[in-house]
Amino acid sequence: MLNIGLLGCGRIGQVHGKTLKGMDTARAAAVSDFLPAAADALATDLGAAVMTSEEMLRDPGIDAVVIGTPTTTHYDLIHEAAANGKAIFCEKPVDLSVDRIRECLAVVEKAGVPFMTAFNRRFDPNFAHLQKQISDQVIGNVEIVTILSRDPAPPPIGYIRTSGGIFRDMMIHDLDMARFLLGEDPVELTAAASCLVDPEIGEAGDFDTAVVTLKTASGKLCQISNSRRATYGYDQRVEVHGAKGMLRADNLLENTVELSNGSGFKTAPTQPFFLERYAAAYRAEMEHFVNVINSGGEMSPTGLDGLKAQMLADAADAAARDGKPRLLGDLI
Repeated sequence: MLNIGLLGCGRIGQVHGKTLKGMDTARAAAVSDFLPAAADALATDLGAAVMTSEEMLRDPGIDAVVIGTPTTTHYDLIHEAAANGKAIFCEKPVDLSVDRIRECLAVVEKAGVPFMTAFNRRFDPNFAHLQKQISDQVIGNVEIVTILSRDPAPPPIGYIRTSGGIFRDMMIHDLDMARFLLGEDPVELTAAASCLVDPEIGEAGDFDTAVVTLKTASGKLCQISNSRRATYGYDQRVEVHGAKGMLRADNLLENTVELSNGSGFKTAPTQPFFLERYAAAYRAEMEHFVNVINSGGEMSPTGLDGLKAQMLADAADAAARDGKPRLLGDLI
């Protein structure tokens, strides 16, 4: 039985705790949070001990840690976890600084501990199946990947100010998905962004509407569209066009019932937000992490995947601000 410590007892910590509660091969042995009430509540639900982060990271009875704390804390927690031989599951982004991510990966490599960057969308059953169909050459060589990701409403301005911006906080998922589906790294990037949803977001120095185009060395293209507002719900779609056909993964709806009458056709709304939409993906990524530690295999996504996504997000933000395309070359 793998003993896992949860660092952070907010929304994502609760999601991972729920998954571990239902597993036979791992358990949440301890939890830690800046807010004692949050730690106590989750510990009671999971039957786990409450520890400080220092106690957890130094406890020889804890085999692995899940880092679901604010991004600004990841660097120190990764260093301490690696120094104490813990396997590490880290929510994205690893850090908002590419140089600091490299430093984290260096200490992880030196310590020889497993490390996983939590890009949960790779584990979504529909997206994973789509990627398998690409690998099996069902549509031949990929030509164009289109990714649409739109939130139902923008987050609070306080969050915007500390998130790193739309490219590093929101689109980073889609940039990783682009690499996942293209099967190769992009060498060119163009970006454009505006503030069309909430003027306060612009005043905070960020955008709320953004598009990015990527091109690989072989000529494959990817178009990514992001918005902080979708009046019709949480919009998550992927389309891949290839030489022999097209693959598409549509939104997941609240139910599959369709009403047809004199007014036309009506379907259910989309699932509300990311916790509901990606519930299966969150379970699958934690199961992968546990299975690799227990049985061996290749951990994915890796720390390098986290680094490359952050580098793409940085390039997209810079390109959106000065309007100049980026030649990525050896950067990615």
